[in-house]
Amino acid sequence: MDLLADVALLPGEERVTDKELIYICPFNGALKGKVFITNYRLFFKSTEAVSYRLTPIATLRQKTRDPNLNLQLGHLADAFIQSDLHRLINTLTHRRQSQPGKATASSSRAVRSYLCLDMRSLRFALKQEGHSRRDIFEILSKYAFPLSHSQYEENGWSIYKPLEEFRRQGLPNERWRITFINKNYELCDTYPTILAVPYRASEEDLRRVAAFRSRGRIPVLSWIQRDNQAAIARCSQPLVGMSGKRNKDDERYLELLRETNGTPKLTIFDARPSVNAVANKATGGGYEGDEYQNAELIFLDIHNIHVMRESLKKLRDIVYPTVEESHWLSSLESTHWLEHIKLVLAGAIRVADKVSGGKSVVLHCSDGWDRTAQLSSLAMLMLDSHYRTLRGFEVLIEKEWLSFGHKFASRIGHGDKNHADQDRSPIFVQFIDCVWQMTKQFPTAFEFNERLLATVLEHLYSCRFGTFLFNCESMRELNEVRSKTVSLWSYVHSSSTRYLNPFYTPESGRVLYPVASMRHLELWVSYYIRWNPRIRQQSPVEQRYKELLVLRDEYLRKLEELSPSPPSAHMTSPAPPGPAPTTQQFTHLHTPF
Repeated sequence: MDLLADVALLPGEERVTDKELIYICPFNGALKGKVFITNYRLFFKSTEAVSYRLTPIATLRQKTRDPNLNLQLGHLADAFIQSDLHRLINTLTHRRQSQPGKATASSSRAVRSYLCLDMRSLRFALKQEGHSRRDIFEILSKYAFPLSHSQYEENGWSIYKPLEEFRRQGLPNERWRITFINKNYELCDTYPTILAVPYRASEEDLRRVAAFRSRGRIPVLSWIQRDNQAAIARCSQPLVGMSGKRNKDDERYLELLRETNGTPKLTIFDARPSVNAVANKATGGGYEGDEYQNAELIFLDIHNIHVMRESLKKLRDIVYPTVEESHWLSSLESTHWLEHIKLVLAGAIRVADKVSGGKSVVLHCSDGWDRTAQLSSLAMLMLDSHYRTLRGFEVLIEKEWLSFGHKFASRIGHGDKNHADQDRSPIFVQFIDCVWQMTKQFPTAFEFNERLLATVLEHLYSCRFGTFLFNCESMRELNEVRSKTVSLWSYVHSSSTRYLNPFYTPESGRVLYPVASMRHLELWVSYYIRWNPRIRQQSPVEQRYKELLVLRDEYLRKLEELSPSPPSAHMTSPAPPGPAPTTQQFTHLHTPF
């Protein structure tokens, strides 16, 4: 373990074991070396080439699917290309390697493959000495769900304060009120404790509506336009069923939503394809029919979690470990990934356009925690420039995804050994991809940069922070996540300048309408193919910006050296009110382009 002497371990991180093995690199061939395991990371040190770095080993999922499938690790950081690995261990299996001519993986060695959720497949060959493979397996399983004890200057758990966010939007007012009916998660165990509802809706009204909405997820306010009071409300599907049940309380409640700003017709956006919504009636669900007066229903044709999961699997297959140049466009098209991105963005644009036109809307899919979260958060990014700031974006994720119960534990599979779980799906990854598409089309509209988006996805899988653990707010409270773990936002704000966009130009009243066309959408290469050393490259714009920052700092240093010394204290009179000194102003200016 002395080879780890020069590696800075995290607070609470301890060394566990080491093992000699061979790393079968898809780019450089076999490399002999030693793997070291801590209670959080995996570190491979080559004796033949450059060393590789520590690798977080988050969640393990063990299942032997096929004798030709190897031990699969799904959460590694940047170990194999000089960065910080953060992918979940997806499957743990092993097999004998008996292919002739393989000096590094002869019949006397077992080959383990680590299938990563970030597109890589990492392979190791181990000697079969007793139960050495079982030891590694058990150690990885034991430490696959670590808790972070790092401390940062800012407490990221305090970034989002629901009442402050409601006040920022001008609530409560004569049309909307704040209710604490869910303070013990009794009305809906996947909703937050603080909700905004129409002023005229009583607590008993809310309970009766909850009985008619899937999982008790009643329509509540997500965002409101200060000027015209046009609102975005979110909920789950009504429990109509095959018999076409009606609920007068639910119908009246949606009428109260419409009346909050006098919208002639309340627009209900159902994220699902219409055929799926009809099919859901067989399981007790459904959609709002003609009995909902003064309302219009629009289906947005966004497919379900299973379709999205298969699409990302196809994308992974074409980007790791090699990219087939000659068939790249047809291979990418066959994944349908960008088509799904287009549909999500197009749906959010329709929502934003309706609200900016002064009409209130209601959003839902089946249960209101997947596609609904995508639509509401993207529409709010388009409508409200606050969410395009660094802190505002963090609030958006906390509010629309974490507080309103997106099932992160189920969709990502933290701590679950069943890799084939049908609940897993890259819904949040898809949302971040959509945000990236918007930042590409509006390069000056967002205060944060691409690095922040990639970092959020890194730690979606890493389990280093508690932000994305468990399925909902009530479960995070029950498991004391805030006291036992650190927030991702604490880490981000410990070096926030790394995540700032130098070209950001605040525009408070601007509504963004991205172009949801296949001609304008791109594959996020710097994320999905970032592990390939032949693909990775420094952005020339970012590199130039870094050079200019160095020059700016040098000029500021010289300016301070040339400035006269301040007068002595007895000759100094109180400074009159006014702008800060010139040097201070300069230090806060972005370099103009």
